[in-house]
Amino acid sequence: MTHKIYVDGQEGTTGLRLLDYLSKRDDIELLRIDEAKRKDPVERGRLLNAADLAFLCLPDAASREAVTLLENPDTCVIDASTAFRIDPAWVYGLPELAPGQREKLRATKRIANPGCHATAFILLVRPLVDAGLLPASALLSATSITGYSGGGKQMIADYQAGGPALHSPRPYGLNQQHKHLPEMRVQTGLGQAPVFNPIVGNFLKGLAVTIPLHPSQLANGATPQALQAALAKHYHGEQFIRVLPFGDDAGNLSGGFFDVQGCNDTNRADLFVFGNDERINLICRLDNLGKGAAGAAVQCMNVHLGADEAKGL
Repeated sequence: MTHKIYVDGQEGTTGLRLLDYLSKRDDIELLRIDEAKRKDPVERGRLLNAADLAFLCLPDAASREAVTLLENPDTCVIDASTAFRIDPAWVYGLPELAPGQREKLRATKRIANPGCHATAFILLVRPLVDAGLLPASALLSATSITGYSGGGKQMIADYQAGGPALHSPRPYGLNQQHKHLPEMRVQTGLGQAPVFNPIVGNFLKGLAVTIPLHPSQLANGATPQALQAALAKHYHGEQFIRVLPFGDDAGNLSGGFFDVQGCNDTNRADLFVFGNDERINLICRLDNLGKGAAGAAVQCMNVHLGADEAKGL
């Protein structure tokens, strides 16, 4: 069966990556918009309503506008903006989030694709909250280092043009108003969002979120080994999530260093527990354009349409 797919916002970083995934599929008919009509609401509305599934790769306001153009109740929408990620009328697009999430994705016509930093944070935290090892009242902090492609076309152009200010890592979002914070709280079940410190590095793609923990923050006397076991149990059988062994520094590190780009060009997320009985680091790495954006959207599309979840990935 062939499905009609439309990408609204196909000129952006995520949109272009989506088209790269989708153009290789034999089960998809891509609906294309004329460049001259790219911002024409009438033509966009026509294509949105003609599609079996539409991806919205737009700023928040434009995504909300696009949804108002939809009249066909059979068109499924996967939105890549932050507009609907904590909206209870939309299903969060992380199939591995919790039992029953895939059934929700199959049944809905409104899917909110997760943010890249949020995906890594949630994959680490949600299973530990659900397992009772990390209290929902825990006050957490997290640091994320990411490639510059996460900043979109303008940031990519800036980095590729070069300049002394871009050579070193650049922290941002220091006012604690990062757009991923609401979903990081809601989708983990935490009472408060973490203190979050994202950093852009001078490399194209790859992302790693680190969450430091003291044993006093954990419940039931949880040890690093117990955290790793809980993550491994939660993600058992998941083809896109790897939980690496605890204590295997030779396998998990390269000469003592962590490879932020170790999942690049995949739809995989790797989860690690480092540390000891006094201090612990949880780390999740992924490709911010793969499992952190376009790859995740294609995975959700596959789930919704009943295709092989790994098709095209």
